[in-house]
Amino acid sequence: MAKTSQTYRNLSSQPMSTPVISSEALGWSPILAEEYQQPAGETEILQAWEGLSLALCLASRPYRLHQVIGDRQYTGLYTQGDISITPANTPASCRPEGDDHYFHVQVPTQFIQTVARSAADFDADCLELATKFRVRDPQLEQTLRLLRAELHKGDGWVGQLYVESLANVLAINLIREYAQSKPKVALYAGGLGDRRIIQISDYIQAHLDQSIKLADLADVVGISQYHFSRLFKESMGTTPHQYVLQQRVEQAKELLKGTKMTLAEIAFQCGFNSQSHLGKIFRDATGITPRNYRKG
Repeated sequence: MAKTSQTYRNLSSQPMSTPVISSEALGWSPILAEEYQQPAGETEILQAWEGLSLALCLASRPYRLHQVIGDRQYTGLYTQGDISITPANTPASCRPEGDDHYFHVQVPTQFIQTVARSAADFDADCLELATKFRVRDPQLEQTLRLLRAELHKGDGWVGQLYVESLANVLAINLIREYAQSKPKVALYAGGLGDRRIIQISDYIQAHLDQSIKLADLADVVGISQYHFSRLFKESMGTTPHQYVLQQRVEQAKELLKGTKMTLAEIAFQCGFNSQSHLGKIFRDATGITPRNYRKG
């Protein structure tokens, strides 16, 4: 179930099949997410690369899989929700006996180490993650499914903040549950405080027409991305991604009522990919279309 990608061509072999959908065209960072459908009997070979690979089984029916990761082998069933984990610098191959449908995510080692340094009492340079065949992990599965749902939305850089938040959650889960030696993940309470919330709000308002990244928001208040996401939600009762979308919608409301800008102009001014994207998000948030809101 492991796969390579052109994004990591300098680290891995050329892909043997084409993904059904890939985040490569959306400019996601720091992860690469792709969905594949592989026919029965086709052998896939992945050379070792410098990041970790995750594969979530999406197949509607159970099937047997012959899988090799490094010097370990597994032959047995995979069913929807099963996950395989291939550590960094580990060659792998697989051959399904049935139709294989899976969601694949590549996570750079440097990103996992950065999260480990900021969130755990741990020497990140010594971080090693375990090889896993057919593991069941509800939290890991949920994060992967949320990433898949975002991939199919195709919102590009507008969804980047959400993707970065999910990538941090993914990394923390991997560090906490699958590190060979268990680090202690630090927990902080108390929220961000009024001054920091105002700083973040001002930054968001000044950059609504641009791609707002989780790293940018965390840098505003000088804390790690992981802790920022947790503390922001504790303070505001919503995630950074949800808050930014709310602010984009609020600005769109002001422009719809206070200007004669076209819907397309308002969409780009508020940081949406297109007029249709504005329409979908606006309708989800308010229950009416931007055009009807302007008329009301």
